Amino acid sequence: MSAISVGQAVVLGVVEGVTEFLPVSSTGHLKIAEGLMDIPVDDKSVVGFSAVIQVGAIAAVLVYFFKDIKRIVSAWFRGLTNREERYHHDYKFAWWVIYATIPIVVVGLAAKPLIEGPLASLWVVGGSLIVGSGVMWAADQMGRHKRGEDDTSLKDAMWVGCSQILALLFPGFSRSGATMSTALILDLDRVAATRLSFFLGIPALTGAGIYELKDALGAGVGAAPLAVGTIVSFVVAYASIAWLLKFVAKHSFNAFVIYRLIAGAAILGLCAAGVVNA
Repeated sequence: MSAISVGQAVVLGVVEGVTEFLPVSSTGHLKIAEGLMDIPVDDKSVVGFSAVIQVGAIAAVLVYFFKDIKRIVSAWFRGLTNREERYHHDYKFAWWVIYATIPIVVVGLAAKPLIEGPLASLWVVGGSLIVGSGVMWAADQMGRHKRGEDDTSLKDAMWVGCSQILALLFPGFSRSGATMSTALILDLDRVAATRLSFFLGIPALTGAGIYELKDALGAGVGAAPLAVGTIVSFVVAYASIAWLLKFVAKHSFNAFVIYRLIAGAAILGLCAAGVVNA
């Protein structure tokens, strides 16, 4: 029997799609949902399932930003053979995304036993949500929001890319939250910070999903739940991306900060009361 049913996969797909790109921690919310449905959060196949359905959310980014991604990738290929093209921002940006992904790949492989073991806990999720909310609030206050996407540099990409490690090691911190907060500290405006977070998430999350696929299938999750969870994640994530870009253009991140504080406190309370299995 599959460790996750098709019905549970639908629920988890919705949770993943809604939260992957909001700065509230998709991993944390998936673990909360798994805990409430009595799915073991530290089970190898469950960890693999969570990584695989993220590919659905990434596919939503690829579709939503297809024109941008096509332009950047085309510039990269042209630059490989044309020296003049190498001065184009899109060519440079493509390399920056590649460079900025290397740190999280190295740490992810080296720390895999910790990520799938002691750190895969709802106690960690609750605490990370609260700590991360403080970081996000401070970043939004500190940032001068004066730089747009065309003003980004290799240094920006590397700092933002490395910040993904926080979410990798501390589920609940939020990859989107960490990357957006770092970009704000670097004085990027909220829309530029959000878009940079999206682009940097493409190789990191796609790679994680492909890497974990064998574990998810081989350790007890059926192909049907994986397919359903991934498709649902794609549909919901597409709508979530469109909403988030409109929201950050006119609002601060305070609403997410407040939500994270409440969610983190609730998780710690449920764990302490024994309502959910941490």
